[in-house]
Amino acid sequence: MSLFDSADRYYARFRPRLPDQVVQLLARELAGAAAPTMLDLGAGTGQVALSMLPALLTAAHLDLVDQDEGMLRTAHDELGPQLGERTATVHAVPAEKFAPAQPGYQADLVTCCRAFHWMDRLAVLAMADRVAAPHAAVAIMGDGSLWTHQAEWTVALQGLIQSNLGAERRAGTTGTYREPGRRYEDDLAESAFSDIVARRIPFNRMWTPRSVLGYLRSTSIARPDLFADHAVFEDQAQELLLRHPRDGVLHEDGVFTVLLARRPGAAR
Repeated sequence: MSLFDSADRYYARFRPRLPDQVVQLLARELAGAAAPTMLDLGAGTGQVALSMLPALLTAAHLDLVDQDEGMLRTAHDELGPQLGERTATVHAVPAEKFAPAQPGYQADLVTCCRAFHWMDRLAVLAMADRVAAPHAAVAIMGDGSLWTHQAEWTVALQGLIQSNLGAERRAGTTGTYREPGRRYEDDLAESAFSDIVARRIPFNRMWTPRSVLGYLRSTSIARPDLFADHAVFEDQAQELLLRHPRDGVLHEDGVFTVLLARRPGAAR
């Protein structure tokens, strides 16, 4: 069973998209291509693709890769009405297994957002080396989660989750989350994309109690089937969250990290 089975509708609605500054940063990587191709790995329900669409030329093509077919169906449905003349193809395979059908395929930008830790990272980077254009950048991105964010309301929420599920961070129906054994920078340094620049972009994100509950339903840390009585947990969580809003909303002040990696000597 996938960690995120049946979560696609919550994922599509409540998972945050990219901050505008991140979109602008990535768009600059595609500025020199007349018909840019973007390859998004661990695409989920299309948060990266949907964020990038307004910044992409009409001749752009997007390849979305995820092993969860349900999420890709949702991504396809979400993208379709907004593509215009752009094109998009979904690929229901693990990221390291992506193999373009057309000869001479070259991705101008390879992205992976909030998903690299679930992957066979060195195999994924080897695949990217096979399909990325000589000038292409690989962008490994993330901003943590409400589990890792240290605001008063997120700490209280984490405590409530732990009181129901135990102290360790859950991952799926039976397992617990383990931090990657080493930094993503070290994975990139061992790959073809060893020229690395880190960009850290502050953001302020606003939530409501309802959107937090929807977000939690999409996660492996608090998905409904982990709880003996999920309805009781959601009642408790809503009561907790209603005690913490500032100006009617819950604020998350964080940093969005983008690791832009290229082959040594590639033009910037």
